[in-house]
Amino acid sequence: FLLNDHFHLGHWVEQLVKSVGLFSLLSCVHQAADLDIQLSLTLKPKSDMSNLVFGSVFTDHMLTIQWSATEGWQAPHIKPFGNLSLHPACSCLHYSVELFEGMKAYRGPDSKVRLFRPMLNMNRMAKSAERACLPAFDQSELLECIRRLVEIEQDWIPQSESVSLYIRPTFIGTEPSLGVKKPTNALLFVILSPVGSYFSTGIKPVSLWADPKYIRAWRGGTGDCKMGGNYGASICAQHEAVDNGCQQVLWLYGDDHQITEVGTMNIFLHWINEDGEEELATPPLDGIILPGITRQSILELTKNWGEFKVTERYLTMADLCCALKEQRIKEMFGAGTACVVCPVGRILYQGEVNFLFIKNKLIKFKIN
Repeated sequence: FLLNDHFHLGHWVEQLVKSVGLFSLLSCVHQAADLDIQLSLTLKPKSDMSNLVFGSVFTDHMLTIQWSATEGWQAPHIKPFGNLSLHPACSCLHYSVELFEGMKAYRGPDSKVRLFRPMLNMNRMAKSAERACLPAFDQSELLECIRRLVEIEQDWIPQSESVSLYIRPTFIGTEPSLGVKKPTNALLFVILSPVGSYFSTGIKPVSLWADPKYIRAWRGGTGDCKMGGNYGASICAQHEAVDNGCQQVLWLYGDDHQITEVGTMNIFLHWINEDGEEELATPPLDGIILPGITRQSILELTKNWGEFKVTERYLTMADLCCALKEQRIKEMFGAGTACVVCPVGRILYQGEVNFLFIKNKLIKFKIN
């Protein structure tokens, strides 16, 4: 998925459109051909790209697209980065009628800029929108608008393995009334932020706090959607983890303390399982796990390697503690767009600190 002067939608976007189908033209088409571009007269100085705090620096422009039930989607706009003007009663502020996505653009050794599997983000965003009762949108048209925005801002992407451009599409209900109902107005906007490592410690192993009193998601809820409410509700547990000397929360579920996610990441366990097999395991997508793009990519890559068993299965703290005592753990890590891959060093569970026996091995995922 390249950004250059001769860009076209290409095979992946065409396959995306075929797989999900085009939505009704009446309600959900915002044509990239109608994109209005207003460039900023004053550009920000580029900050020190070697010392970025995640999500604190933003580029010069943003994308906005308005929707209303009476007029449908309006023409998309790329304009100078700035504040939004919202009605005080709008539904996103009161009832969390909103969702977001997280994706990245990288500059390769050939100096070309590439988005990492953006069609999967568009698909997931559409599913989240359906769950939030926000209007459907044409995924390929939105993707082209995002491509145009990234193309304008590509000077913010250095040729560096440690820096990328984080892309944050956000979709909010702007219904100007206090009723709890399907919004008749909405705003889709995209902002960009150059980022380095998500954690200030870099790729060093993190410590996890596991306590079943906090639950990230439950079956029948919205844990498999990328909605802000899932993240805001986790902040209290995150602070308690820090108070207990840990960096992240290991989210548990059910009476058997199933391992579900870590912080805002999917979780992977590379171990020798109960049957003596070398296995890479991660919890299945059963409604409480976010279908991560990095998660899917790791599963596809490792299955293609054919070096060990790759499984989507339930894992409990009892399984993990038993494997730790028997020294069957090879490594444990979180995975997500923001952090990419984050190793786990120790877990605090039921008052005991469990150290993971991680081999000194770094696996690099090379994207051609």
